[in-house]
Amino acid sequence: MIVLLAPGITQGQAVSLREVPSVVTDPTTRNIIIVGFVGGFVSRNDTKHPEVQFAAYLRDRYPTIHADVFGNHHGGKALHEVVRLLDTDHDGVLSSLEKQQATVIIYGHSWGATETVAFARELGQMGIPVALTIQIDTIAKPGHKASAISSNVASAINFYQTEGPLHGAPQIVAADPARTEILGNFRMTYENRPINCDNYSWYSRTLNKPHHEIENDFRVWDEVASLINSHLPGAASIHPTPSPSGSPFFQYLKRGFQAGVTQTAVLETPTSGKDTLKAFSPK
Repeated sequence: MIVLLAPGITQGQAVSLREVPSVVTDPTTRNIIIVGFVGGFVSRNDTKHPEVQFAAYLRDRYPTIHADVFGNHHGGKALHEVVRLLDTDHDGVLSSLEKQQATVIIYGHSWGATETVAFARELGQMGIPVALTIQIDTIAKPGHKASAISSNVASAINFYQTEGPLHGAPQIVAADPARTEILGNFRMTYENRPINCDNYSWYSRTLNKPHHEIENDFRVWDEVASLINSHLPGAASIHPTPSPSGSPFFQYLKRGFQAGVTQTAVLETPTSGKDTLKAFSPK
């Protein structure tokens, strides 16, 4: 099998994103909720940051879903909003049917990735299933310890980088591997592929650029969009939209690669049977 993810990605586990099992069979009958968490002390309304841009992209691509972003210190507000959206009959009580008919997906960067795990666990304590969690360069929030992915999460994936004073957790594990599939731990590299980080201050770019490069890397967001789409079969036909790297909502990321850098790379995973190819070519 040949899995073409993107230049600079190495696999922590052998997995093709095209082989992710579908969670939703008919998106028109599902209550689809996607929650993002920004990193650090970034505002949920700061459109310079890809987490915020990605939510706008999702709302444009899938008009029937709910997609919103929160600060990583505002998990309570996010929980209140998710519960409100789940309560489709507005009786103030979440029934088993309301919980099971929902598809909840959570993503986050840095402290937001830590909040992603914590938020999924909190939903699990309420009996709310989570279809997918996506972590991008997870940095532990003060007072938070690294924890396994809770058993209410069906699938989880981790993107990380290893350079600079702040670098993400290289591995995520499931509390119950029988109930949660770890799709992979993907290492991103930037030694020969610098990313534009002008949406951060000079100080941040100088002190900790790799941690911000992974956030601004449209290769990551294209993979995330593809993975989310695989959990929403049929939804893309509702409102066809380019991938994030080709979308007007991600114009900053389209300028992310520094001039003169164009690469294509192949990651090969030996398997039996026919090869599969996931093409990627930055523009």
